[in-house]
Amino acid sequence: MTTSPDIAAAHGGALVHRIASPEQRQAFLEAADTMPRVTLDERAVSDLVMIAIGGFSPLEGFLGQADYDTVVTDMRLANGVPWAIPVTLSVDSAIAAPLQAGMPIRLDDSAGRFVGVLELTEKYTYDKRKEAINVYRTDEEKHPGVKVVYDQGDTNLAGPVWLLERDPHPLFPKYQIDPAVSRVMFAERGWKTVVGFQTRNPIHRAHEYIQKCALEIVDGLFLHPLVGATKQDDIPADVRMRCYEIMMEHYFPQNRVILAINPSAMRYAGPREAIFHALVRKNYGCTHFIVGRDHAGVGDYYGTYDAQHIFEEFGPDELGITPLKFEHAFYCTRTSTMATTKTSPSSPEERVHLSGTKVREMLRRGELPPPEFSRPEVAAELARAMRVAQEV
Repeated sequence: MTTSPDIAAAHGGALVHRIASPEQRQAFLEAADTMPRVTLDERAVSDLVMIAIGGFSPLEGFLGQADYDTVVTDMRLANGVPWAIPVTLSVDSAIAAPLQAGMPIRLDDSAGRFVGVLELTEKYTYDKRKEAINVYRTDEEKHPGVKVVYDQGDTNLAGPVWLLERDPHPLFPKYQIDPAVSRVMFAERGWKTVVGFQTRNPIHRAHEYIQKCALEIVDGLFLHPLVGATKQDDIPADVRMRCYEIMMEHYFPQNRVILAINPSAMRYAGPREAIFHALVRKNYGCTHFIVGRDHAGVGDYYGTYDAQHIFEEFGPDELGITPLKFEHAFYCTRTSTMATTKTSPSSPEERVHLSGTKVREMLRRGELPPPEFSRPEVAAELARAMRVAQEV
């Protein structure tokens, strides 16, 4: 099967594929005990996977210094191609010291399992505070993304990578749809325009509203919840996926929606991560991308619509994917429907919208979110999951 010519090209022009062939894998396994080893944390493993399957095209590996520097300062790779988040493999200086360019490095996960190979081209030190301020707009360690930067090693290892084997996801194998496959699925359905939706939170009525508004103007909707590493207090991925399954069964036209997992990790980088998320969905074959209120934000670090404004910093054809910008949606008690300030005549007192934090507090007290905020089946699933978590 081949991708339809109507589906946009991957970012940078070609979809990257860095999964070892059976012959390569066998050669790597035979050399495994002779390679120096580096252990990857959960985020680095997900980055390895995303590079290998083409989700991070045009990246073929972890960023070298030239690309790292321009991404941090200018949101571009050294060749000028837009890229908003540095994807790096950071290790302690003691681990980096004996490693030399040209070495194949064995990459293990936290359980000691051999998962990939790095063809080391260079190693370099970097300014953590500069990365924090440029990428996250703050140097405060209480920001979860900044904390990751401060906690990681002082030396970046760079070079192309190979994923040893593409394993089925342990929790969501049926929803593991990689970019090469999603592109074929879109083409087989005749979808020429596809809108992607990113979330790390359970779906609620405001999400449903903007998804369906977007679906009115495109051929298909690609629901793509993130299942990589998130903050400890975020709702677990398995709960979020069950909520999406409920919505697919009861509230979405199944012939126009595809549900798949995004194995990437959250950075909580707000505006920059909105660009990053859009480019990832472009690689999956999307032509449009939903950007709502405080996309990928955390705390009060970013303005409500900063993640929409950042798209204006690029030329109309540079990103190759069209942002669909939505205002904060709410349930309007005056008109008894979902709306935004663009469409509702309501006063603030007539608008029902709850934050994720408030919903979690309600669930911990055994209260269900109101139907104006969440579909009842979804609310019941969230409450069940919260009860189970409290009993553990």
